Formats: sequence, structure tokens, C-alpha cells
Amino acid sequence: MGPGFPLAVILFVLTALVLFAIRPAERGRLRAALLLFVLSLIGLLALASFSSYGLGTDKSLYRWTEWASLFCAGVAFVNVASVLIFTVILEALRLKPAHILRELLRAISYVVVGIFVLSIIKVDVTGIVATSAVLTAVIGLSFQDTLANVMGGMALQTEGTIGIGDWLRIDGQEGRVMDIRWRHTSIETRNWDTIVIPNSVLMKSQVTVLGRRVGQPVQHRQWVPFNVDFRYSPAMVIDTVESALRGETIPNIAAEPPPNCVLMDFKESYCSYAVRYWLTDLAIDDPTNSIVRTRIYFALRRAGIPLSIPAHSLFVTEDDTSRRERKSAEEIEKRVKTLGRVELFDSLTDEERQSLAARLRVAPFVRDEVLTRQGADAHWLYVITNGEAEVRVSTDGNLSEHVANLGPGDFFGERGMMTGEPRSATVIALSDVECYRLDKEAFDDILRRRPEIAENISEVLARRRVELEAALEDLDEEAKQVRAQQHQGDLLRRIKDFFRL
Repeated sequence: MGPGFPLAVILFVLTALVLFAIRPAERGRLRAALLLFVLSLIGLLALASFSSYGLGTDKSLYRWTEWASLFCAGVAFVNVASVLIFTVILEALRLKPAHILRELLRAISYVVVGIFVLSIIKVDVTGIVATSAVLTAVIGLSFQDTLANVMGGMALQTEGTIGIGDWLRIDGQEGRVMDIRWRHTSIETRNWDTIVIPNSVLMKSQVTVLGRRVGQPVQHRQWVPFNVDFRYSPAMVIDTVESALRGETIPNIAAEPPPNCVLMDFKESYCSYAVRYWLTDLAIDDPTNSIVRTRIYFALRRAGIPLSIPAHSLFVTEDDTSRRERKSAEEIEKRVKTLGRVELFDSLTDEERQSLAARLRVAPFVRDEVLTRQGADAHWLYVITNGEAEVRVSTDGNLSEHVANLGPGDFFGERGMMTGEPRSATVIALSDVECYRLDKEAFDDILRRRPEIAENISEVLARRRVELEAALEDLDEEAKQVRAQQHQGDLLRRIKDFFRL
């Protein structure tokens, strides 16, 4: 044993006990190392007994007992040293080798210890190595799949492609990686089932690592579909749902990016929508989806928007001449009232308004859509019947602060229709907007029958133009009157030229 043997025993036991206390996860390996070390000590005591009874050191029993004792001691030292190096020293240096690499290094160390001990007891190692090479070739041919799994496991862990705790989707199955062994990888599903996948299969298959994105936290996008009838505006549905989901924090849903609602498709009798949100805990997808569906349901009910289901409706209406005339008369009357609230048409008679009303076209716009763009050539005007829009004027190529807001009864685009000049401002819908559109051709007949209307219209156009300039240049009342007179004459001339009066 030598004079330093007691010190080595004490150092080994103290190191093992300290590691046993500070590394609970490695207690199984440390317990096995201590047991092997005790067996080694018992073997050494047995050798001492053999010597005392005159058993020669050249006897096989003595030699193999010696080899077993030294081999157990060597394996015990390797186990304790591996725990010390991998879990204490390397972790302190912020280095974490793959689990399978640790196991491979331990296995190589065991082989080295075995060969070294054989050389100590003067066993011919050359023959064993040659025999083991042949045996290795035979084993390699017989266990190709097993070796492929081992190499696959080494590649997975050394490359860091997949790690413990990652969520994977493979062949339609989703689960969390619980362990990567020599031969297989264990995946635990949300149903508390464990899928054991050979590493070679994992390397050959297309695997999706859920929620992993470079430089971003782990979160996975979820889709929650729902349907709403065509009668309800998509903008209203989207606003209602997004407000409900963004109003307060929902457990396990990321604040950034925020949840959003999108219109997915038009079906036979309804619009198909979907809510997209980012799940932070991938283990509880269905419960979180349930919370989102509940929020959608109650938000739509508060807004008076019922969820739709696939359906086919058959409407049977008796269609005759009197009915069509009645519906047309009601629509014309509605349009005439709208035109009566437009200052531009104050000088028109009731018959002339009815003539224009028959030629109006319905023009709806969605929120944030551009109704007309500055600089565009458009020879028509819009009359807003529902919703709100914002007027902006471009300066130096950039949109300025809004000039004015437009609502029901307001109109714009009159100069484009009356003079043909490009749009002087951009109008953007602040909500869903419904308009009537009146083209130049509809107004042409009225102006040709009564050219004097052009003068009244030029006064209105001049006043509106001055109001826009006053908002931009901060004009006083006197300057506004002077400009109005100048603009009226110019606009009257342009109207006559444009309509060839």
C-alpha cells in the first residue's frame, strides 16, 4: 500500500463526502464510488490474508484479486474525479460539456484504468488489445444501429441542436426533451406520456424546435380561429377582439408581440378570423387557448356581435315592379336628403338634386384606408354619410399634422370634380367610412342647362380653399376675404373651362 496510502484514503473519502453534500444530483454516482472503494479496501485486506497464509503472488487467485481491487479503486477515483471536474471546476469556469461526452470520457477512463492495472500485475496487454480490436470489428458489424444511435446522441449534444428542456415537434407529436441518452432521446408529451425516439431516427427526421428564436425568449405563436357573420364590419370585429385581449395581462401570454386578430378568409356565409398570440409556457397550450376563446366570446357579446356557424340561407322575396319602384324611391329620397345637407348644392333645385341622387355611387372605405391622395387626378367628389376621416396636407414630402376632421354630411374632392385640378390634400379614414361618390359627368348636364350655378359653386369652393390656407398659414379675417375674392374669379374661370361652358 505504501506510506501515502492512508492519506490518499482520507483525501478520497473527504472529497466524496463534500461533493455528496454540495451536489445532490450526483449522489448516486458518489455512493457507487464509495461502495467500490470499500470493495477495493476489502480486496486489499484479502491480499494481505493471502500473503500471511503463504499464498504466492504468482498464483492466479492472488493476481486477479489484486487486479479487481485496484480496478475498483481506479473506477472509484474516476467517478469522484469526474464529478469534481465536470460539476465543480468546469461549472465555475462556465463550461458545460454535453452529458453524453461526459459519459464517453468516463467509459474511456475505465478502459484506461483496466489496461493500466493489467500492466501493473504483469499481464501481457498486447494480446488483449489485438483480440479486442478483432472483437470490436465484430461488434461494430453486429450493432450498426446501436452505434448509429450512439453517434447520433453524441452529435445532438455536442452540436447543441437539441437540449434538455427544449420543446420538439416530430411526426405530429409535440413534447419536452427530458433526457438524451446514448441510444435514445426521451420526450415527455402534454398528456404525460413519454416517447422514446432512437437518436438515429431523430437525426434523419425533420424536427421542429418550438419557441426557439435567436436572441428572443422562448415563446410559441398560437392560433385561435372563430367565425363572424358577413353583416358585421371586419374592422369592428378586429377592434373589439384586440381591445379585449390587450386590455389586461393574461397568464402565459407574452406582452410583446401583443395578441392580434386577422381576417383569414371569406366563407359561404361568414368571415373566418383568427387570434394570434405568443405562448410563454408551452406546456399549457390548451388551457390558455380556452382563456382566449372565453375572452373572444364575451367581448363579441358585449359588442352585440354573435359568433357565426356554417349555414346556408334561402331568401324568398316576391319581386315585382311595384316593389322595385318602392325600394328605388326610398333610396333616392335618402340620397336627396344627403345632398340637401351639402353646401355645394344649395343653389340646386329639388329636381336637380334628384337627378344627381340617381347617379350617386356607394363608396365604402375601411379604417386607415386612403380615400383620396394629395396630387392625384380624380374628377369626382365624396359625401360622407357615416364614419370619420382626417384631412392631411403634405409638406416637403411628409404628412403634416391633421388639418381637419370630416364626418357625416361633410364632402371633399369638389375642386377635382369642378376644375379638374389635382387633389390638394390627403384624406384618411379614421374609422369605417361610408360615402356617396359623384362624378363630373353626372354634374355636366346640370351645369350646361344652368351655367349660372357655376358662380355660386365658385364662391363655396373659394371659401373652402381659404379655410384650408388659413389653417396652414394662420391668416386673419381681412387676409381671408382678400384671398376669397381672388380665388373665386380664378375658380369660376377654371370651372367654365373644364366644363366648356
